[in-house]
Amino acid sequence: MTLNLLFSIDDGYLDQFKVTLYSVQQNTSLKDIHVYLLQKTQLDRHEEILVFCQNLGINYHPVIIGEKAFEDAPTTDRYPETIYYRLLAHEYLPDDLDKILYLDADILCLNDLRTLYEVDLTNYLYAAASHTSDSNIPDLVNKLRLGNFEAESYYNSGVLLMNLDLIRQQVKRQDILDYIEKKGRLLLLPDQDVFNALYGHKTYQIPDQIYNYDARYNVLYFARSSGLWNLDWVIEHTVFLHFCGRDKPWKADYRGRYAALYKHYQQQVKRV
Repeated sequence: MTLNLLFSIDDGYLDQFKVTLYSVQQNTSLKDIHVYLLQKTQLDRHEEILVFCQNLGINYHPVIIGEKAFEDAPTTDRYPETIYYRLLAHEYLPDDLDKILYLDADILCLNDLRTLYEVDLTNYLYAAASHTSDSNIPDLVNKLRLGNFEAESYYNSGVLLMNLDLIRQQVKRQDILDYIEKKGRLLLLPDQDVFNALYGHKTYQIPDQIYNYDARYNVLYFARSSGLWNLDWVIEHTVFLHFCGRDKPWKADYRGRYAALYKHYQQQVKRV
């Protein structure tokens, strides 16, 4: 089985992308890996990516969006053009791709992702995890704010399994542009809010403690599981450890529980 991965970065995030990609390659049982990297113009470090992927036995596919692709789309400092890349990736990916897994580049893959990649999305556009607490209040607030009462939850868009065949039929550029124009002032996390508002009700929910563990909330996970989801459990069971928020493990002042784990993979990448 071919594993198709999707990323969207600029040159400033290349080192983190390499750590994420290396962790996937080391821990997945799927060895025919193809990486599609969304970029407005070819990245300055293109050759570095190419060599890195070749050394790992990964097929690299740069996906050039182009300078004029979103010149008519509403953009501001708060809503940069890049918010559209993930939502409209299907417009730029090869037509023969039927499935792809999008990952943010602040993620570590700790275990085999195959079970997620094989999720049946026949009737869904996406599979994603929610980071909301057990309380219904955050979900209700988001449903009121975004106007999508059919969605099960508010999903984090940092890990997205995409059913490209169905997305090509149902996800339309004009729908996204119209929604941003209508709800712009209410959007807190622009691309994620748009995703939830328009497509949350067509998203298959996956468990966040396995597929999108938010490293900021390790204490909450521990409490939620009555002490089961400790460090050992995460290392053994969690597939994607996500370093959400501003506090990042590659920064010198990071003091989170998983700092050493990230630095281990960071060091291994230097040897590729």
